[in-house]
Amino acid sequence: MTQHDDTRAITIRQIEAADNAVVAGIIRLVMTEFEAVGCGYSINDSEVDDMHGAYTPEGYAFFVVELDGQVFGCGGLGPLRGADDDTCELRKMYFKAELRGLGVGAQLLELCLEEANKAGYKRCYLETKDNMQQARRLYGKFGFQYLDQPMGDTGHTSCGTWMVRKL
Repeated sequence: MTQHDDTRAITIRQIEAADNAVVAGIIRLVMTEFEAVGCGYSINDSEVDDMHGAYTPEGYAFFVVELDGQVFGCGGLGPLRGADDDTCELRKMYFKAELRGLGVGAQLLELCLEEANKAGYKRCYLETKDNMQQARRLYGKFGFQYLDQPMGDTGHTSCGTWMVRKL
C-alpha cells in the first residue's frame, strides 16, 4: 500500500474475480476517452469481461489499483502471442482520471516488470496509441525503446506505437 497524502490511500493488489466488472468498465471508459475503439483495439478482446480468469495461468499477472478502497486502475502482463517464450507483453494498463498524475503508473509498471522477471521473461513489449503521451513518457523513463514495427500477433492493428525493453 502507498499513501499519496494524508487523506488518500492507494493500494495495488492482484485482481480478484469480483473485480471483473469494474475492470472491464475502466478499460472501456479509458479506451473510449483516448479514441481507441473499433476494429484493431484491445477494447474488443474477449478477455476484457473476465480479466481475472484470463490472467491466472502461469506467466500471467494482473493487478488493480484502489484509491480509497475503490478500483480506479489496472494493468498486467502475459506472454506475447506469436513471439518467442522469452517475451511478455504489458497489457491493459489503464487509469481513470482520478489516478493520473499521482505516480501510480510508475509503481504499477515497476511491479509488472518485477513479475515479468520472476516469470523468466527476457523482454517486455507493449503497444499504445500515439495520443497516449503521458503513458509513452512513462515507458520511456523505464527504458522502453521505440520499434519501427509491431512484434508478435496481438491483433491490435490500430495501435501506432510499439516499444520493447530488456529485462
